[in-house]
Amino acid sequence: MNPPSVQSSILSVSRGFLTLLVASCGAVWGPVWAVSEGADVAQGPTFAERLGWKRGDVVVVLHIDDAGMHHSSNRGVEEGLERGVATSFAIMMPCPWVPEIVAYVRAHPGVDAGVHLTLTSEWGLYRWGALSGKAAVPGLADPDGFFWGSVEQVVGHASADEVERELRAQVDRAESMGLKPTHLDSHMGTLFARPDYFERYLKVGIEKKIPVLACGGHMTYAAEENPEAVGQLRLLVPKIWNAGLPVIDDLHTGSYGWPPAEKTSRLVGLLKSLKPGITEILFHASVPTDDFPKITGSSASRHADSKALSSPEVRQAIAERGIVLTTWRELMERRAKASAM
Repeated sequence: MNPPSVQSSILSVSRGFLTLLVASCGAVWGPVWAVSEGADVAQGPTFAERLGWKRGDVVVVLHIDDAGMHHSSNRGVEEGLERGVATSFAIMMPCPWVPEIVAYVRAHPGVDAGVHLTLTSEWGLYRWGALSGKAAVPGLADPDGFFWGSVEQVVGHASADEVERELRAQVDRAESMGLKPTHLDSHMGTLFARPDYFERYLKVGIEKKIPVLACGGHMTYAAEENPEAVGQLRLLVPKIWNAGLPVIDDLHTGSYGWPPAEKTSRLVGLLKSLKPGITEILFHASVPTDDFPKITGSSASRHADSKALSSPEVRQAIAERGIVLTTWRELMERRAKASAM
């Protein structure tokens, strides 16, 4: 089972890495800031307001990770979208069950389907490897030819060039299968573990005009784990925004660590506590088949995610709070309109 800390690695990158990251990104794209240059982003309008929502609106992306990983994961996505309140998901392109979820997207072309950029293969007996091939990215391959099992192993072996090559291979695979990714994010937060990895992640997203997961507003939940790192991350927001991509205000990754029996009540409490702005909340919703618990020790947790997203209590909390549910597709559409003004 993945430890909760791995799922929150986006928030726990070392201060030193982030300092280098800011410097390296500045060298590539230069100092740009078209929204209140020099001001504290967190003290200005929320990114929801910048994208056209009203002041005080609580806007939420309810996102499911790990689509394509297994049939159970795909079932979780389908139920989350059709019977629940999920609004978005991202696909692990190197995984075995990608054709099934791609077929679902083709049959439902309006769904919000991103690419969950994948550089690790963390389950002991259920593995996958680089789409670009071991010969092209040897640093991303373990002795058996699969991706390394941990973020730390990737960091210790893979170059930024290899990472970029594989990122492009995964986006290319999605596009060759007829997908138009609505966004990019990072499986297990690997792309946030080294500044040069993050630089390549932004490079690909900006070049292809595909939104990348990045928060830069009040970051209330993001700041709970690592306030110093959050302060450094804010320096990157102008580069992303001024490239024409949307930015969100906050990111909540903690649901992976919630006890399964408490998932619904915890989600209700979270929804009631959200500040105005755009918040993405991550889930790993799955509907387990008989073999799924043999693949991952988190089967019960993932099933509880699915139940929470489909619960009447969660729907009621969304309605009572007046929460606006959105997608990355809508965020990008609104960002394009904001640029045109």
